[in-house]
Amino acid sequence: MPVAPMHHDKSPATPDARRSTSGRRGLSRPAAFAAIAAIFVLFMAASSAPSPLYVVYQHEWSFSASTLTTVFAVYVVGMIGALLVLGALSDHIGRRPVLVSAIALEAVAMVLFIVAGDVPLLLTARFVQGVATGAAMTTLGATLVDLNPPHAPHRAGVITGAAPTFGLGLGALGCGFLVQYGPHPTRLVYVLLLAGLVLAGLLVAVLPETSQQRPGAARSLQPRLGVAPRLRADLIALVPILVASWALGGLYLALGPSVAVGLFGLSSHVVGGLVVTLLCGPASITAFALRGWPTERTLALGAGLLVAGTAVGLAGVEAHSVTAAALGTAIAGVGFGGAGLASFGTLARIAEPAERGELFAVAFVISYLAFSIPAVVAGFATTDVGLHRTAVVYSAAVIAFGALALVAQRVRTGRAAVAGPADRTAA
Repeated sequence: MPVAPMHHDKSPATPDARRSTSGRRGLSRPAAFAAIAAIFVLFMAASSAPSPLYVVYQHEWSFSASTLTTVFAVYVVGMIGALLVLGALSDHIGRRPVLVSAIALEAVAMVLFIVAGDVPLLLTARFVQGVATGAAMTTLGATLVDLNPPHAPHRAGVITGAAPTFGLGLGALGCGFLVQYGPHPTRLVYVLLLAGLVLAGLLVAVLPETSQQRPGAARSLQPRLGVAPRLRADLIALVPILVASWALGGLYLALGPSVAVGLFGLSSHVVGGLVVTLLCGPASITAFALRGWPTERTLALGAGLLVAGTAVGLAGVEAHSVTAAALGTAIAGVGFGGAGLASFGTLARIAEPAERGELFAVAFVISYLAFSIPAVVAGFATTDVGLHRTAVVYSAAVIAFGALALVAQRVRTGRAAVAGPADRTAA
C-alpha cells in the first residue's frame, strides 16, 4: 500500500531532525535499533515468564482456575490502561523518557514477584507489570520505526511482528527449565529478568532520542483511542486477523500448561513452557522468513495456517493425541507469525512519525483485548463445563475469526483493485 506523503517538519527522518536527535554521544542508529529490539524481546519474555509458574503457584497456594485467570486478567487490565493513557505520550515528550519510566516500573514488578508469598501480592506484581509493558510496547514499536534503516524499509515491521512472539516463547521455555531444574523456582527467573532490566536501563541512557518534542503531552494522557481517518480502513481490515492470532496466543499463555497437565497428563514444567514455545517459536521464525513477501500474500497465508493449525490441534485434543496437538500448535504458530508480520508491517509503513505511537497503541489494545477477554472467559468456563469442552469451543472461535480474516482481506484487496493505484492512498 502506498505511503502518504510525509510531513517533513515533524519527521525525525529529515536531515535537521536527524542532527538534533543524533548530536549527543551514544549508540549509533544501527546499534540503537538492535538494542531496542532486544529490549522488546526482554519485556515480552518477562510477560510470559509467569505462565509455567501458574501451576506451581496454584499448587503452593491452593487457589482455583478462576483465581488463576484473574491473575492473568489483571496484567492485561494494567496493560490496556497504560496503552489508553500513555500510548501517544512518546509522540510528545520523546521516546527515551517513556522507556526509562517503563523499565523502572518493570523492575519494581520483578521485585514484587521475588517477594510474593500470596495471591494479593502476585496480583499486584502482575498489574504493575501490565502497566509497565503497556507503556513500553507502543514506544518500542514507534522507536524501531524511527530508527529503521533506509536501505531496509521493512525491518521495523519484521522486528515488531517477531519480537513479541519470540520473547513470549523464550520467556515461557526459559522459565520452564528454571522451574524444573533450577533452585528457588518461583524467584530465580525474576532475579535474572531484573538483571536484564538493569542492563536495558543502561542501554536506553545512551540511546539517541528519535522523536522531537511537541505540545499536547497532557492532553494525550486523556484515555482515548484515535486513528487518522486515512488509516482507518487499513486498520479495520486487520482486526479479524489480530483477533484470531492473539486470542489463540492468550489461550496458550493462560491455559496452555493446564491443558498439557489436565488433558494429556504432561506434568513437567519444561513441557508447560514448551506448549507456549511451540506456538511462539515458529511464529518468530516465520516473521523473519517471510519478511520479503507482499503483505496481502502474507496475511492470506497467516490466516489460512491459523485456521488449519487450530483445526489440527483441536483434532489432537479430540483424539487425545499429543503428536497431533503439537503439530497443530506449530502450524498455527507459523500462521501467528505471518499475521503479526503483515499486520504490524502494514501499520509501520502507513503511519507518519507523529501518528506512530497512537496507531500502535490502538493496534495493541485490539490485540490484547483479544488476547485477554476470551482467555479469561475460558478460565472461568473451565470451572463450569470443564477444560476439554472449553478448549473445543475456544478453538472453534479462533477458526471462525481466521476465516473472517481471509474474507476481510479478499474484500480489501478487491476494493483496492477497483479503486486503482491513484486512489489507494486516499482509500
